[in-house]
Amino acid sequence: MVTAPGRPVTPAVPPPVPAPASAARAAGAGRPRTRRLGPGPRRPWARLLGPLVLLAVWAGASAAGLLDPRILPAPWSVLDTGAQLWAEGTLRADLGTSLWRAARGFAIGLTAGVVLALTAGLSRIGEALIDGTVQVNRAVPTLGLIPLFILWLGIGETFKVVIIAIVVYIPVYLNLHAALAGIDSRYVELAEVLRLSRRRFVRQVVVPGALPGFFVGLRLAVTGSWLSLVVLEQINATNGLGYMMFQAQNYGQTQVIVLGLLIYGVFGFTSDSAVRLLERRVLAWRRSLGN
Repeated sequence: MVTAPGRPVTPAVPPPVPAPASAARAAGAGRPRTRRLGPGPRRPWARLLGPLVLLAVWAGASAAGLLDPRILPAPWSVLDTGAQLWAEGTLRADLGTSLWRAARGFAIGLTAGVVLALTAGLSRIGEALIDGTVQVNRAVPTLGLIPLFILWLGIGETFKVVIIAIVVYIPVYLNLHAALAGIDSRYVELAEVLRLSRRRFVRQVVVPGALPGFFVGLRLAVTGSWLSLVVLEQINATNGLGYMMFQAQNYGQTQVIVLGLLIYGVFGFTSDSAVRLLERRVLAWRRSLGN
């Protein structure tokens, strides 16, 4: 090779030869693999697995004669009793009455909880007037208020709806108020710098930041409405699922009591699933382990 005088000769460097596939796999095998720490993708209808397994165990134990039907009747016996009561019209009437009571109490309690939480969470004066009172109400057992409300409101429908509303509004208020208090103050400062109006601040900062806590309180409120309903319908009531179960206790009808418990369980599971579905739709923008 001829070069200019005084310039060193640079040897030609051959192009790199690609490593064989086996060598690449061997090199990759030496690297630490990333472990998947999350729960994995969501499986549709996976929440039904637990109740279905419990139902299968119950049916299998009943078929094998391991359960005394006087203590816990078989599932098919409970379903047959439900079909008879439905055909007679008794179950339909009691079911409609219970749903109407729970819906009215839940609507009133939800509205009161949201309004009080927003007032206390967005105003120091509102917090001073409301939060302490709610904490005192929370410390008093709600079912312990039943005798007093019977004296005030009588034994009709009004006191039942009011008790359900109290049971509902407390978890809604507590979780929504905590979510409002937990909003990062830097977002508030940014909204002030951008000169957002009060309405836009609530819509664009407060509502998105408080929605996760609100849905937690909503799920607790739905469950609490059913728990309080079953107790209230056994106190001076003449209809409803709780009244049906109370009458079955007097006549030793275990299958009717189990039927009422199953209906309450289905109501609770269905309503909680509906709230979860709504939460996933509304909070689709949030990346979390749950979604």
